[in-house]
Amino acid sequence: MRATLRWAHSDLRTHRGEALFLTLATAGIVASLLLAAALFGYATNPWQRTFTQARGAHVWIHTVPSADARELARLDGVLSVAGPYRTEAVTVAARGARASVELRVTPRLPSVGRPLLTAGHWLDPADPDGVVLESGLARALLAEPGDTLTLPGTARRLTVEGVADSAEPPYSPGEQPGLIWAPPSAVRAAGGQVTGLRLRNPADTDYAVQRAVTVLGAGTVGEVSTWEQARAEAQGDNRLLGQVLGLFGLGALAAAGLAVHGAIGTRIRGHLRDISVLKAIGFTPAQVVRIFLLQHLAYAVLGALAAASLIEGLGGRIPGRLGDAVGVWQGLPGHTMTVGAVSAGTVLFIGLTTGLAAWRAGRVPPVPVPRPSAPAGGGLTGVARRALGLRLPAALVLGCHKTFAGRGRSLAALARLTLPLLLIVVALSAWTTIDRFHSDPARVGLPAALTVRSDGALSDGGVRALLARDPRIAEAYPGVEVAALVPGQTGTIALRGLGTRTRPYPYALAEGRAPHGPDEAVAGQGLLDLLHARVGDWVRMTVGERPQILHIVGRGIEPQNAGRVVTASLDTLRANDPRLTPAFYQLRLRPGADPRGVSSRLAEAGAGHLDVHPVTNPADGLSPLRAVVAGLVAVLALIGLVELLGAIGGTVREGERDVLALRAIGMSPRQITAITVTATSCTALGAAVVATALGLPLAHRLIDAEGDSSGIGAGIARSPSPGLLFLTGAGAVLGAAALSALPAARAARRRLADTLSAVA
Repeated sequence: MRATLRWAHSDLRTHRGEALFLTLATAGIVASLLLAAALFGYATNPWQRTFTQARGAHVWIHTVPSADARELARLDGVLSVAGPYRTEAVTVAARGARASVELRVTPRLPSVGRPLLTAGHWLDPADPDGVVLESGLARALLAEPGDTLTLPGTARRLTVEGVADSAEPPYSPGEQPGLIWAPPSAVRAAGGQVTGLRLRNPADTDYAVQRAVTVLGAGTVGEVSTWEQARAEAQGDNRLLGQVLGLFGLGALAAAGLAVHGAIGTRIRGHLRDISVLKAIGFTPAQVVRIFLLQHLAYAVLGALAAASLIEGLGGRIPGRLGDAVGVWQGLPGHTMTVGAVSAGTVLFIGLTTGLAAWRAGRVPPVPVPRPSAPAGGGLTGVARRALGLRLPAALVLGCHKTFAGRGRSLAALARLTLPLLLIVVALSAWTTIDRFHSDPARVGLPAALTVRSDGALSDGGVRALLARDPRIAEAYPGVEVAALVPGQTGTIALRGLGTRTRPYPYALAEGRAPHGPDEAVAGQGLLDLLHARVGDWVRMTVGERPQILHIVGRGIEPQNAGRVVTASLDTLRANDPRLTPAFYQLRLRPGADPRGVSSRLAEAGAGHLDVHPVTNPADGLSPLRAVVAGLVAVLALIGLVELLGAIGGTVREGERDVLALRAIGMSPRQITAITVTATSCTALGAAVVATALGLPLAHRLIDAEGDSSGIGAGIARSPSPGLLFLTGAGAVLGAAALSALPAARAARRRLADTLSAVA
């Protein structure tokens, strides 16, 4: 045991940098995997907990007031019913913020879809204007119990009595109205009703929706929302962040395992004489393997413990969503088991790769075997000889020859270094794609910056005239959006009319073409997946009692409503239903115009009758991904350093046998040093080129696959700029050259006696 500890101590002093980088890389890997687990738990469990405690409805059906919703309670598979509740669509304002909301008459606290109070109290019959706000809406309005809400354009006032969590789809400006529970006296002009169905088997949701629409009549159903949609919207971008962290964490773990394997292999080749001596004095093969295994397991355990301690102790203090996710995750059951499993799994994987490499040390014979006089592949190739004949620098030619002469070890080192660089290219592609959403939203389906809605006090002509007077508005596209039943009547999608034939809406197309003729439309990927359709198909949907048949001529990048949107010109929709009038305007601003300034000016010009809000950008919720990508790049860079140190050690060790011959032909120590530096730099250059060539298409596939799964659709991936890719490759090459310069110079200046001893 004493000899084992002395060996490990000596090896640690010799390879301090490698041990430090390996420990830090392990800590980064464990931290990323733990954060991924936290985000997955944060994305799913809070909504699931709310749904369970509230006995949430699996289906919510919005109908006209005359629909007889009592028939729904007798449907097969329906366990219980919430409502029907009368509803009124209004706009409320508080502290300068406005929101479109649904006032829902709920005189008593329901047993199905029950709001979970987080502040204040439930509706008081003594207060006819008291209401309870859904928590997401309350945050958007900065409202709390005791505040007063106004209804712009009217003298009505509502008093906030409470704030409650709900398992229904959360408030989203311009997409999903907020929810307010109100007493009967607060609802003056009910325009519809809503009914919730709690099912015995949640898997039968589509069938239950189909049966409900059949019983009520398609003409009475306005919109249908399901628990799957609510869960997906509640999870939001947290699941995506968790997937990114998990994917890169596992990739980094594989890269770290390969780097450890290569480093141990290089070290074993450099210590063949010492290992033989250990065996000669009585060490068994198992003891030799154990030396390497325990040493690297100690590094891995130290890194895993450091990462677990930091996440447990300080993870909840990380600013933003990551800190919130860790705080919630730490209170969930199974959290401690997950921390232990992730840490132990990482250590075991590194131990496995260490054991496979150390097993070769156990096979070293106790009597040293002389090295071959020349390494395999050491003969100059024809290309190298011709390069020397052209009087190219000998150090450059021999260094490149050493890397690309077909040696298995050199190619293996190149492959191991390629993996972390490839993951860095993928991470930079993700960063660039997110930046594209902010810098050029028109290319990703968001040409408009603002959406304007009137409360009805202003006529459509008045709104158009007001918008035309603002010089900062480049174009105002009239639009209308209605809920449409899909074929089979298992759910609703968004049918949208935007622009006119004379002023067409600027679609961001990933496939097909823009609509020009009658009945032509563009669909999002989510809608195509839902209907099992593709570009060129005709699709039929129902709006009220009116069928709408559209020809899908293109697939647009649709970041809203999970891509379940079909968009035609407003003229096309009005040809089928002349009663449709513009319900909103989407505004494309001139370059340099400030959306906040335009919004404030329009609100003032509209005298409180215009609701102006920015178009939701899906990348807004991905701001934590920037910090995630930066951290992952740092972890991958540490893994690359571990691999570079191993490759440098192997190159220097293999070059020792050539020092005598190179000195014999008159090469100086500086030239010999340049050979090793060139060989290492060529390895890094080759790895950077291969990583770029493979990483860019891989990044496009991964990002587009995520776009498909989220409904946005493929075509959103963007590659990093050539300058950024060049800087990444140049950093790898220059780093390899800088790291190899000192050990190469030491080896080139060794005494002849030491060199003869190493070659023997």
